[in-house]
Amino acid sequence: MGAYNRTSTDNRIELVVLDMAGTTVADGGLVEQAFAAAAERLGVRAGSADYEEKLRYVRATMGESKISVFRHLFGEEGLAQRANAAFEESYGQLVQAGAIEEVPGARETIEELAAQERTVVLTTGFARITQDAILAALGWQGLAASTLCPADAGGRGRPYPDMVLTAFLRTGAVAGVQDVAVVGDTSYDMLSGVRAGAGVVAGVRTGAHGPDALLAHGATHVLESVVGLPALLAELGR
Repeated sequence: MGAYNRTSTDNRIELVVLDMAGTTVADGGLVEQAFAAAAERLGVRAGSADYEEKLRYVRATMGESKISVFRHLFGEEGLAQRANAAFEESYGQLVQAGAIEEVPGARETIEELAAQERTVVLTTGFARITQDAILAALGWQGLAASTLCPADAGGRGRPYPDMVLTAFLRTGAVAGVQDVAVVGDTSYDMLSGVRAGAGVVAGVRTGAHGPDALLAHGATHVLESVVGLPALLAELGR
């Protein structure tokens, strides 16, 4: 399936903000595995009604800062911090065990965008320690111009626009937010791009949410994968 095309403008996209898990990184459902470990640590039994309700929320909020998710699920800050620590520990162990890989063609796409003199920033809802573990596992250190996690943007992750705006401010790559492209696989990725005023907000079909959800939350385009982004920008003349 080709790209859904809702809008286009004349400005060149020179800053590309790419999500990691589900967009450029294939993790095979590790978020749910790590959540199960965190829930067990806090006494939430897998298969129970409480567990299933919490898992539904985790699925619905893919892309959000994980500590924010656990604050919602467990309420009390101490419990949320314990759950988040258990989640990050479990996810990190899975990463180190080789349970992730790049979305096919993602590295080449990032290199192609850089060769076109576009600044690429990789973002995540994970903590910095987990983001660094993913980058190390893939050999992606230094691949992008910058990497950001919620803590780098004042603590608020998606659906807030903070990471996109932090990329905009820190890189100084473009004069205005209309020259930014935001790419992700979740509804929250789309909301963060829209709220930041990005000129292109592209969803991809390689992750958590389908095209209907992506479009409903503001996607200007939906691609089969991130590999289609350079062609989309060329098609738009951007």
